[in-house]
Amino acid sequence: GGGGGRRVAVVGAGLAGLGAAQRLRGHGSLRLLEAAARVGGRVCTRPFASGLVEMGAHWIHGPSPGNPVFCLATRYGLLGPEAAREENQQAEAGGHPPLPSVTYGSSGRVLSPQVVSEARDLFNTLLASTRAFCGSKEPPAPSVGQYLRTEIARRVPSLGRGEEDAQRLQLAALAACLKLECCISGTHTRGSGGEGGRAVRTIWWQGSFREEGDEARDFPIRVECEDGDTFLADHVIVTVPLGFLKERHQDFFQPPLPKRKAEAIRHLGFGTNNKIFLEFEQPFWEPQQQLLEVVWEDESPLEEPSANLEANWFKKLIGFVVLQPPEHGHVLCGFIAGEESEYMETLSDAEVLSTMTRVLRTLTGNPRLPAPRSVLRSRWHSASYTRGSYSYVAVGSSGDDIDVLAQPLPEDPKDPRPLQLLFAGEATHRTFYSTTHGALLSGWREAERLNQLFKAPGPTPQL
Repeated sequence: GGGGGRRVAVVGAGLAGLGAAQRLRGHGSLRLLEAAARVGGRVCTRPFASGLVEMGAHWIHGPSPGNPVFCLATRYGLLGPEAAREENQQAEAGGHPPLPSVTYGSSGRVLSPQVVSEARDLFNTLLASTRAFCGSKEPPAPSVGQYLRTEIARRVPSLGRGEEDAQRLQLAALAACLKLECCISGTHTRGSGGEGGRAVRTIWWQGSFREEGDEARDFPIRVECEDGDTFLADHVIVTVPLGFLKERHQDFFQPPLPKRKAEAIRHLGFGTNNKIFLEFEQPFWEPQQQLLEVVWEDESPLEEPSANLEANWFKKLIGFVVLQPPEHGHVLCGFIAGEESEYMETLSDAEVLSTMTRVLRTLTGNPRLPAPRSVLRSRWHSASYTRGSYSYVAVGSSGDDIDVLAQPLPEDPKDPRPLQLLFAGEATHRTFYSTTHGALLSGWREAERLNQLFKAPGPTPQL
C-alpha cells in the first residue's frame, strides 16, 4: 500500500523540473523528460569571447537568505564578495540594477546625467503610483503603459522647465524608461527549438492504461513522446513554459484542459526579451562604466512607435551592460524586448552585427568605431519548446489566473485518482513569476504536494 510503486514523470528539466525531482520522496519511480539536448531550460550558458555568457536568466532578484537561488549561488561560490554584504542585500532596486552608467543620445553625444535622472525620477514616481490601482474595480487606464502616457502628456508643459529642446530631450528619455520597463516585464508595447532530448508529444490523462508485465494495474496517465515511446504514470508534473502551453495546450493534453485553465493560459502574458552579445578587440567605453544606455532623441512616449520593424527594430534596444571581468573579453550585452526583439530573431548574425555597428557609431559620434569581432544572441521566441522569455500579468489578466494555472487536475478533490497533472514553472508562482527563484519554489511546491499524498495511506491493494 502507501506510495509504493507510484510512478511520477516530470516534463521539462529547467529549474522547476529539477527542483521537483530533487524534492520528491516516497515515489516508486521518477522519469525526467526534456526536449532539448541540455538541462537548465531558460538558464543556458554558452562559450563566447574567452569566457562564458548566459543566454537566459541574468539577474538574481532579491539577494536574501529567503531566496533559494541566491543561497545556491552563494553555496557554490558563484557570487562576488560584495553580494554578501549586508547593505547590498537591502538595496531596493525595483528591478533596476544601480550600475554606474553613461547615456548616449542618438545625435552622437553623451547626455547630461541630470536630464536622464530627472526623467527617470518622474517615471519611477508615476510607475509607483500605478501600484495604488492594483485590483481596483475601475482603474484610471486600461494598462500601465496607457496610464503613464496620459500622465506624461499632462506634465509636458513643465518638462525641461518649459524650454523646447530640453522638453524634447526629457520626452525622449521618458520613452527610453518606458522601453526599459517593457524589457524588465518582458511585455510588448503594442496591444497585446530544441533537438536531441526527449520531447513529449501528448499527455493522456483520466484514462485506464495497462502494460503487460509483473505490475498488471491500471495507470491514469500515458505520456507519448515525439519519438513514439510511451510511459505510463500515476502523476505528471508539467513544467513547460507558458509560451509552449499557449501554442500547444489544445493537442498537448488529451482530454483537453478544463475551460478555466485554458482561459488562464490565454489571458496571462508571455513576452520576448533577448540579448545581443558583442565582443570588441578594445573597449570604446571607460573602465568604470558598466552600463551604456541609449536615448533616441526623436522619440516621445506620446507618439506611436514606427510600425516599420525592418527600418527601426534596433530602436527598441535599451542599452548595453558591460560584462565582467574584462579578462574574459571586452563584451557588451544588449537587451531588446517585444515585437522588435522577435523581428531581430529572423535576421542573420551578419545583419545584426552590421546594424549594431551602425548604431554604436551613431551613438558615440565616431564613424570609424571598429566593428565588433563577434556576435552571439538569444532567440527565445523561435525556440520551439519555449516561444518567448517569461510571463507577465497582461492587460485583462490577474494574479488569480496564475493560481488557476497552478491548480492540479482533476479539479474534484474527491477524485479517486488525485493529482494526475501538477503544474510548476515561473508562470505558476503568484508573487515571483518571471524569475528563477519563482520557478524553483514552484517545483518544490508541487513535489511537496505529492509527498503529502504519498504519506497518506493509499487504498489497500486487492489480493
